Amino acid sequence: MRDDLPSPAQPLKIGTRGSPLALWQAHEVRRCLGVAFGLPETAFEIVVIKVTGDQIQDKALREIGGKGLFTSEIEEALLDGGIDIAVHSMKDMPTVQPEGLILDCYLPREDVRDAFVSPTVPSLAALPQGAVVGSSSLRRRAQLALRRPDLQLVEFRGNVQTRMRKLEDGVAHATFLAMAGLNRLGMAGVARGPIDVEEMLPAVAQGAIGIERRVADLRVEALLAAIHDGPTGLRLAAERSFLARLDGSCETPIAGLAVIEGNALWLRGELLRPDGSASVAGDMRGPVADGPALGRALADDLLGRAGPGFFG
Repeated sequence: MRDDLPSPAQPLKIGTRGSPLALWQAHEVRRCLGVAFGLPETAFEIVVIKVTGDQIQDKALREIGGKGLFTSEIEEALLDGGIDIAVHSMKDMPTVQPEGLILDCYLPREDVRDAFVSPTVPSLAALPQGAVVGSSSLRRRAQLALRRPDLQLVEFRGNVQTRMRKLEDGVAHATFLAMAGLNRLGMAGVARGPIDVEEMLPAVAQGAIGIERRVADLRVEALLAAIHDGPTGLRLAAERSFLARLDGSCETPIAGLAVIEGNALWLRGELLRPDGSASVAGDMRGPVADGPALGRALADDLLGRAGPGFFG
């Protein structure tokens, strides 16, 4: 075995949140690295790190600090050397990483669509007037309010299992989850069905798993290069550039999706008022390599059309 590869005596430490989905993602990274280098599971150690975002369930993220609540403790462990890599759901990731850290490895992207989930209602279109819909996503809430202003929208946080219990307890008639997460957990049957992206454009980077590392760790850089999915990286470069230009946060409902069509990249985006009273949407096409520039250009176009008072 090469001296630079992880081993049972010196395992590669993989940092993750502790939810069932986060653990699945960490195990998948371990599996991919094991296959790429012919390593046993014991060459890796999965380190569960408690993050603030998972511990505070009764408040909206925008009220307690935003997306960083799912990442800051894990990134601190990465900077301190307590872990060697960190596995993230990319839609939870801020567009700027702390100094000394980099995100440049992505696994192949899963289904990007949102899933409609309800124990009693067969589809989004079948929701009765005034139905209660639970969601913690400002983007989903704004998209729903725009299309169905009659619905009652309530805060709905927690992992997949927690949200399913809330539905069973009658807290809401329906909710939305990412199809990617349900597929990964073997729970696709929970969904009444995926919602077409033409009806609800997904969150930026939805369905993608990212692996963060220390910039200076060249050994880990070489390991991760073996499992990086190039097309996913190109799509996310465009989407995250779009989000960064908009200064995307939990207080700004933003949707975006890049698709590679041959040698071209098609980027769609949507800005919404938080109350769903208005939206601005658009799309651009260009060479795949120009994805980041395309993201910035689309963001500038939407901001220009929205005007300075759009977000109230």
